[in-house]
Amino acid sequence: MSGLQPPRGTHDLIGETMRRHHHVVETARRVLRTYGFEEWSTPIFEDTRVFSRTLGETSDVVSKEMYTFEDRGGESITLRPEGTAAICRALVTNGLTQSLPQKVFYHGPMFRYERPQKGRYRQFHQIGAELIGAESPLRDAETIAMAQDILRELGLGDHVTLELNTLGDLASRQAWREALVAYFRDHADALSEESRVRLEANPLRILDSKSEQDRKLLDDAPAFADYLNDESRQFWDGLRSSLQAFGVDFVENPRIVRGLDYYSHTAFEFVTSKLGAQGTVLAGGRYEGLVEQMGGPAIPAIGWAGGIERLAMLLDSVPELPAGIALVPMGDEAVLKAASIVRALRSAGLRAEIETRGNMKKRMERVVKSGASHAIVLGDEEIAKNIVQLRDLSSREQQEVPVADLARVLSAGRA
Repeated sequence: MSGLQPPRGTHDLIGETMRRHHHVVETARRVLRTYGFEEWSTPIFEDTRVFSRTLGETSDVVSKEMYTFEDRGGESITLRPEGTAAICRALVTNGLTQSLPQKVFYHGPMFRYERPQKGRYRQFHQIGAELIGAESPLRDAETIAMAQDILRELGLGDHVTLELNTLGDLASRQAWREALVAYFRDHADALSEESRVRLEANPLRILDSKSEQDRKLLDDAPAFADYLNDESRQFWDGLRSSLQAFGVDFVENPRIVRGLDYYSHTAFEFVTSKLGAQGTVLAGGRYEGLVEQMGGPAIPAIGWAGGIERLAMLLDSVPELPAGIALVPMGDEAVLKAASIVRALRSAGLRAEIETRGNMKKRMERVVKSGASHAIVLGDEEIAKNIVQLRDLSSREQQEVPVADLARVLSAGRA
């Protein structure tokens, strides 16, 4: 058993890695709540149809990456590859389609079978938000501004750029799709093998190709702007003016298409150059038919998700553990007294531990090495007086403190 390792594409969250992860989640949670978003949690696995119907049978996620299996009851089950479809399923399942808008955020593990690379895993973690019942481009802009606020609170504002595109409505996309298919068919011999498959199934994904031979064709491909109808143009104009009103800078990128079939109108990515070629750290868009596919009414929504591992890697500083307080009892009776004292300190919200190993010198060496802020020394004489010796390990000052006042004195020193 000594050679066992985590499965390929997974990793343990321990020590500094876990502190970074937790800091991302807690920072996002704090900002999301200021926007009125409430936290939801859905199962890690779902009926396979939740994803296969909504993400698109031809998407890479469904065709190549989903962890799907048959359970003991013969049902097809899939480990969730993303969070949006599950949130929309929960909305319908719990009868909330008439209680709009619903402002929801979530975080947790997702699963995709893909090639592991920097910041990308087969079990990875996302934090995401969905505004279900987004009636206007103003709501799209506000949701994007919220994502930017989170990135700024994480100290990443100077390291990311917002790239923005419109996917228009269904009629605009259909007209553009037909023009793209005609163009790429005329140049089919110059396409990569993967894009030739996409040409028949999902030609918009060719625009997202990383193949150099495909990218050479994109400059002369039909531009989506030429196929936007009046309604789609108005939405696109409204989105950009609303972002400006919120003070959000952006760069237009007509090649952002998103990898899932349910997006419409707004598509965006926050990208960075600090993670190499795979630079997207948070992305999302507007979707208008997903709730309907789950059995609910047609409800427009806007959402995004960010990779927690990637965001954590970008943090300049690592959140430190709060300095602790060490109780150093001398003698059996002092150990028992220390148990009651440490319980009171923890009840007051202070981090406290009892150090009992070795002689007094060894104990104090370990206490200092641990980074504790204070040491509390307790022996027979202190027990008799119902006091402790409180030593500040940074100033080296020591004072006698009544046991009843200890929590107050320590809390006041940290205020």
